[in-house]
Amino acid sequence: MLFRVEDTLSFILRAYTFMQNQTAKLAEPQTSQTHWTVEQIEALFRLPFSDLMYLAQQVHREHFDPNAVQLSTLLSIKTGGCSEDCGYCTQSSFHSSVENKKMLELDEVVKAAKAAKEAGAGRFCMGAAWREPSKEDMSAVLEMVREVRALGMETCATLGMLNDEQTEQLKDAGLDYYNHNLDTSPEFYGNIITTRDYQDRIATLERVRKAGMSICSGGIIGMGENLTQRAGLIAQLANMDPYPESVPINNLVKVEGTPLADAEDLDPLDFVRTIAAARITMPKAYVRLSAGRGEMSDAVQALCFLAGANSIFYGDQLLTTGNPEVDRDRALMGKLGMYPLADKNY
Repeated sequence: MLFRVEDTLSFILRAYTFMQNQTAKLAEPQTSQTHWTVEQIEALFRLPFSDLMYLAQQVHREHFDPNAVQLSTLLSIKTGGCSEDCGYCTQSSFHSSVENKKMLELDEVVKAAKAAKEAGAGRFCMGAAWREPSKEDMSAVLEMVREVRALGMETCATLGMLNDEQTEQLKDAGLDYYNHNLDTSPEFYGNIITTRDYQDRIATLERVRKAGMSICSGGIIGMGENLTQRAGLIAQLANMDPYPESVPINNLVKVEGTPLADAEDLDPLDFVRTIAAARITMPKAYVRLSAGRGEMSDAVQALCFLAGANSIFYGDQLLTTGNPEVDRDRALMGKLGMYPLADKNY
């Protein structure tokens, strides 16, 4: 869209005024968190890039060590055969390109967790491909959570939809974080998934919060959504009360055989802007670079850290897609003068 010069200058002035007010609010004691409208978040996206980076860095440094990165490792404990039709997912039975496998044994999971800890990860995440866990599934997962927790690692699980009993069981087993992504905005959601309603996702997150666990929830960028819909995702996350403690921002990994295999490539700077918007609107959350990092250059990742990202998935495999190798991540952190959150002497 083309703007007349006077319209552009007016818009930027209004955006600056808004951000000055928001930055001042962040510095004040809060009885409740800031409410963000989609229009306000769109205004962030439209700021000049250097100004957006500056604002994001200001917020980031107020709440975090700007050079520390939280490292998480993700393991698929049950791969393939999911009954959901998520358009981005290789594990969907509607368009599966991944073999339907049985759940991993407990000793395999513990072995992977030990290896992740030795490699420097502080959090171990376990993911399962199903709509919701059965009673038998839960029994196995609960034992995995207890054993990983006993290693001294933070634990996270993504198991689909949960009921009240299941969230209480996970809390009692020692689960620290539950991951359940919103994926996209409510308005665009039906373009990506039809087998589960948006409210189903919200309800699971509400149960997790009620049980006393921390929330890990984010979305996927580059699925064909427009700017307003992208801002809508950030608004949904930022306006949770409280907002998620961990916010993974994924860049769509296009896999042949899935409905989104031919989606238009996302401009890398649009992804960086999304990281910045997440940081500004959720100042105390860990904002994580997640799927799609393997296709990003070191320069783009560096910009994401500058925009306020301070968490990554660490290890050469996510659930079913590749991730940068540990050695590459170590080299990148070294070049940037960054270090794992748990080890500032790295």
